[in-house]
Amino acid sequence: MKLDTVLFDLDGTLLDTYQDMGAALNTLLAAHRRPALPVDAIRPFVSKGAMVMVCRAFQCEPDSERAVTLWQEYLDEYARNLCVQTGLFDGMERVLEKIENGGMKWGIVTNKPGFLTEPLLSRLSLDAKAGCVISGDTLPQRKPHPAPLRLACERLGTRCRHAVYIGDDERDIRAGKSAGMRTVAAAYGYLAADDHPGAWQADHIVRNPLEIIDWMDGLDNRP
Repeated sequence: MKLDTVLFDLDGTLLDTYQDMGAALNTLLAAHRRPALPVDAIRPFVSKGAMVMVCRAFQCEPDSERAVTLWQEYLDEYARNLCVQTGLFDGMERVLEKIENGGMKWGIVTNKPGFLTEPLLSRLSLDAKAGCVISGDTLPQRKPHPAPLRLACERLGTRCRHAVYIGDDERDIRAGKSAGMRTVAAAYGYLAADDHPGAWQADHIVRNPLEIIDWMDGLDNRP
């Protein structure tokens, strides 16, 4: 089946955001008189979402009253310093050029809330390039539910079977497979020690963004 659309997860797949997200978490820890964490120790949990990051740092139960309060404080702090060290992963600019020069469409499907996603993409001048952006609050459902991916294809005017979803978390692969897409696991992303992309049953695994180009070149992409 012809591939005409590439959809990306955001944090840990398209953008390298962990330093800014980690810095915001350490600012929050300092505000609560807790010691800072090494930013590299925060990196493996960024793709799990802000709630997981906060709960691990403060050792609280997910969705508890304390966790929700800290989560909101964290989002407010992160929003103030959203794009200090964040940028495309090395090689990703070439991937986007390959997609665009090949006449394909691309978009973003993330669980990051829109009030963070939209200004971040704007500051990086990606908002006008992406064919669609589906944030974590665009629909009532979020990944691993397939609805956000299906909506992305609808907005891009394509069918799920002609799309691939690339992500660095197991829920990304689950969402893509449930939507009827091909899936690629981004093993260069924010994987924790107990994450094993080989067990996610993705169609392909890449160790760096440039391998996405190699994978696309290897497809039988005739109409």
